[in-house]
Amino acid sequence: MNTWQLYDPTAENAEGPIALPSPPPWRQAGHLREAVLAATFQPRPELVDAVNTALYVRRPLLLTGKPGTGKSSLIHSVATKLGMGSVIEWPVNSRSTLQEGLYQYDALGRLQHIQQLNARSDDSARGDVFAREANEAEELGQFLTLGPLGTALASRLPPRALLVDEIDKSDIDLPNDLLNVLDTGRFVIPELKRVAGRFPVVKVSGSDGEPIDIHNGEIRFSEFPFVVMTSNGERDFPAPFLRRCVQCQIAEPDEAELLSIVAAHFPNTQFGAAEAVIVADFIKRRGSLQMVTDQLLNAVHMLHQTGASHFEVHRDRLSKTLFQKLG
Repeated sequence: MNTWQLYDPTAENAEGPIALPSPPPWRQAGHLREAVLAATFQPRPELVDAVNTALYVRRPLLLTGKPGTGKSSLIHSVATKLGMGSVIEWPVNSRSTLQEGLYQYDALGRLQHIQQLNARSDDSARGDVFAREANEAEELGQFLTLGPLGTALASRLPPRALLVDEIDKSDIDLPNDLLNVLDTGRFVIPELKRVAGRFPVVKVSGSDGEPIDIHNGEIRFSEFPFVVMTSNGERDFPAPFLRRCVQCQIAEPDEAELLSIVAAHFPNTQFGAAEAVIVADFIKRRGSLQMVTDQLLNAVHMLHQTGASHFEVHRDRLSKTLFQKLG
């Protein structure tokens, strides 16, 4: 009997929700996941050097490497060690723009809000209109939200840590546009600049919910954020862009590093023969297939959850499920 299986199509229906086993530590939600990423990351010496260099010279760190090599995990470790607060994340795609990274203004939502107020005809509604005019600054702030980049630049508690994930998937102009903002140390929000004479301070929300005061429609930051940009190497960047970054290539972990990564993720488990077999199988398959370390960790987690005896019996089937090629 496959007692390790939670789902059995031949079994009777459960009378209520079943209790699932504990998830892998790195698959917990929210801050718990971030804490695990920070605690388990295993950087090589050259990566540590690149991080410290980027911190000293106030330049973004460009990490290049295959998917699953830990590029996006690094920043959680740095932010935790240096007290930078939670990491601000900006997942980039081909439609991402600098505007999206800086701020979003819901002009249509504000217009509809104004129309709803003006459409009322009773005295109390007219009073609402007067109150709206008197509190236009507050209203503007309700319809304007800083993006990930804007939040990192304008935060009340600098420096913040900003992850610009998969920058190589962006539009061709975005990398240079982003660095231009980081070079100038300021950016303007036109919707607030136009009313700065009447409303010199407007409170808006950051992408992480942090309330931030914008003075005179402009953000001038005194401390550069720690910016990590990741790339899977799917495109080449122009020399002017590379010149303004600290670069580091992350290689796939070797056997010793894989063993260290497994030990970091499962600190309370004794490493035995079954784990060694899984690591060896992973390395063998990785030689001919594109695979990532997360797949190895999933296999070790399954071993610990199902028990060595069940895992050994079904190892071929589970390995076939877990060790799929990625490209």
